[in-house]
Amino acid sequence: MNVRTGGPRLLRLGERDAAARDTIDALIGRAVRGLPGMRAPESGDRFVFTLRDDPPVAAGTSLRYAAIVALGARFLPADGQREALGGDSVDDLVGALVARLEDTGPSAVTSLGDVALVCWAAAETGHVGLETALARLAAADPAGGGPVFTVDAAWVVSALAAVRDAGGTPEAKEHLERAGRRLLDGLRGRRLYGHAVGGSGLVPRYRAHVGCFADQVYPIQALARLGGDREIAAADTVAAGICAAQGAGGQWWWHYDARTGDVVEGYPVYSVHQHAMAPMALLDLADAGGADHLDAIAKGVRWLAAPPETGDTLLPGTEPGEPIMTWRKVARNDPRKAVRGVRAATTGLRPGWRIGSLDRRYPPVAIDRECRPYELGWLLHTWLVPSSRE
Repeated sequence: MNVRTGGPRLLRLGERDAAARDTIDALIGRAVRGLPGMRAPESGDRFVFTLRDDPPVAAGTSLRYAAIVALGARFLPADGQREALGGDSVDDLVGALVARLEDTGPSAVTSLGDVALVCWAAAETGHVGLETALARLAAADPAGGGPVFTVDAAWVVSALAAVRDAGGTPEAKEHLERAGRRLLDGLRGRRLYGHAVGGSGLVPRYRAHVGCFADQVYPIQALARLGGDREIAAADTVAAGICAAQGAGGQWWWHYDARTGDVVEGYPVYSVHQHAMAPMALLDLADAGGADHLDAIAKGVRWLAAPPETGDTLLPGTEPGEPIMTWRKVARNDPRKAVRGVRAATTGLRPGWRIGSLDRRYPPVAIDRECRPYELGWLLHTWLVPSSRE
C-alpha cells in the first residue's frame, strides 16, 4: 500500500519546509512496511520490544508498545491497518489488549502507564472494551495514591481526555479533573517537569531536579488535550522551554534541569523525538490554541538525515535487503552512562555546573542500530491525524 497522507499536518509542514515533509512522508511508508516484522510471534496483543541491526533480530515483547502502535495505526485505512498489523485490524489489536487487562495471574498488567495507554486506545477507537479499561484505570490510579511518574500521569490525562471526548462517564470526568490537577501541580515552581509528580520518593534525591524529554512532551500533549486557559498556558511554558533549549542542529535534548530549564545532558538524541514525539506534542498544542513551533519541528526532522555528531544518517537505505526502520539514537561512547550520572549530581549541587572534559572523553559519535515499535506508532499517530483538534 502506498501511504501518501496529504493530511493537514503534513501539508503545513510542507509549506514551511518541503524537505522535512518529504522525510516524514517516506517514514510513514517505512512504518507500514516495517511494523509487521515487529509483531511478536504467536502473540495477539504484543509487539517485540526492539528490532536490532541488519539482518533484523527481535528481542523481548511489549504490551505498551502494542498500545502505542494501535493509537497510530487507527488512522490507516482498513487495508493499511491489516498490512501494518500482520493481517489484524486495530479493533482486533485493541480487543486483545483490553483482554490482557482482565488477567489477574502472574502476567497481569500492573503498570499505570500501560493501563492508561490501553484505555486511551480503547477510547480513541470506540472499542466495546472501554468500560473494562476504564475500571482498570480507576483501580490502578486511586485518589490519594501518592507520587507517580510524570509520563504515566500524562498518559492518564490523555486517556481520560479521550474518554471525555467519546462521551465519558461522571466517574471518568471526576478522575480526569483529579489527574489534570496533579499534572498541573507537578509544574508548580518549576520551568519544566521533573521525573515524577504528586509527591516525592520515586526518584533519588541527587536527580530529583532532572526531567527527561519524555517528561516534557507527554505533559504538553496531555495539557493541550485537556484544554482550558491554565492548561494551555502551562503547556506553552514547557514547550517554550524545550524549544529555547533545542540544539543548533535541531537536536531535542534528553535531560533538563526542571528548576531552570537548562540542559543537564543532551545525549542520547533519539530519532523518535525528532520525527514523532516533539512534533506530536507541539502540533497538539498548536491545534488547541497554543503557540506555533513549526520551525522547530522542521529543524528537528532535518537532523535525522545528517546529524552533525556522526556525519551519518539515521535513515538507513530502503533498497532490497536493507533495513527499513529509522536508527534509534546518537549517543556517547559511555556504556555505563557516567556522563548522565555525573551531570545529574553536579547540577543538583549547583545549577549549570558542567565538567567540560566529559564531552571530550565521551564524544557523541555512536549510532544505536535498533528500532522499537512505539517509534513507528507515534510517527503514525502524529502525522496521520485527518483534521486538527480545533
